[in-house]
Amino acid sequence: MKKIALVLGVMLSNLNYAQIPVNENATPEAKQLLIYIASLGDRILSGQHSYNEDPGKFYESVYKITGDYPAVWGTDFYWNGQNDPGERVVKSAIEKAKEGALVTLMWHVGRPTDSPPYDWSESVQNKLSDENWKQLLSPGTDLHSRWLKQVDHIASYLKDLEKARIPVLWRPYHEMNGVWFWWGNKPAAYKKLWKMLYNRLTEYHQLNNLIWVWNANAPRDIPFDEAYAYEGFYPGPEYVDILATDVYHYDYEQHDYEALLKLAAGKPIALGEVGELPKPNILQKQPQWSWFMVWSNWLETANTVNRVQEIYNYSKTLSKDEIKK
Repeated sequence: MKKIALVLGVMLSNLNYAQIPVNENATPEAKQLLIYIASLGDRILSGQHSYNEDPGKFYESVYKITGDYPAVWGTDFYWNGQNDPGERVVKSAIEKAKEGALVTLMWHVGRPTDSPPYDWSESVQNKLSDENWKQLLSPGTDLHSRWLKQVDHIASYLKDLEKARIPVLWRPYHEMNGVWFWWGNKPAAYKKLWKMLYNRLTEYHQLNNLIWVWNANAPRDIPFDEAYAYEGFYPGPEYVDILATDVYHYDYEQHDYEALLKLAAGKPIALGEVGELPKPNILQKQPQWSWFMVWSNWLETANTVNRVQEIYNYSKTLSKDEIKK
């Protein structure tokens, strides 16, 4: 896909350093994308998520509000209806990449003890017992085999994107430091789970178009809705290309930003999901965010038109067309 290679190859002559993917066999497109993101400095890529039943809806809403398309388009492989959304996600990702957008994909997957479609509260946000975790992490068990089936299924769609030469900012098992997903609030087990996923997709399936985005939640001390410190859940620099966090309710705490920067140790950081957009004065104090991605309908329910226009008009914000310059 020559157009994508051209878009992602911009500004290479001005790099201060080259970010090397953790996957030594990363595709040229993935390498170029990571280099580009590492070169952004204090500029930030705009981004917008849409639900997979209508993958372009809120992306188009941004254009209606600002006259610009976001630089980063995102959606989710979450299977919550009778029909598997995978083909629709792949088709939309290819369309957006051809238009010049960068692609980020996530995976709200249900517990491996369950079968698709996955109910939100009864599966995605339910718990696994300690015994379930032990079996999940033990090759040869029935539960581990069920997990492999989940991963192999999603790998088939990621392979379609690799064949199309599309690099993916891949952020699975996100918000792991929170208490609300089945994979959350289990630091040691989670790190093993992340490494298992990395090895299955990278070594077994030889998927080389993935940029691995480890995406936590901004720490918070809300009873029954806690999110704990980043470092306890980090699987290590050899398994992560970019570190991201999710910020809702305008919780752009400076000490959390600095904690993530320290943990990243030179790797790029990003705002994987946001509710309320950061104001320009926040970005001036936190200039190293590589991109922000507004969560679907929060674009309209948590932000005013003026707020959206303000951040898209900010001199450091890059829209889709501006990543080509």
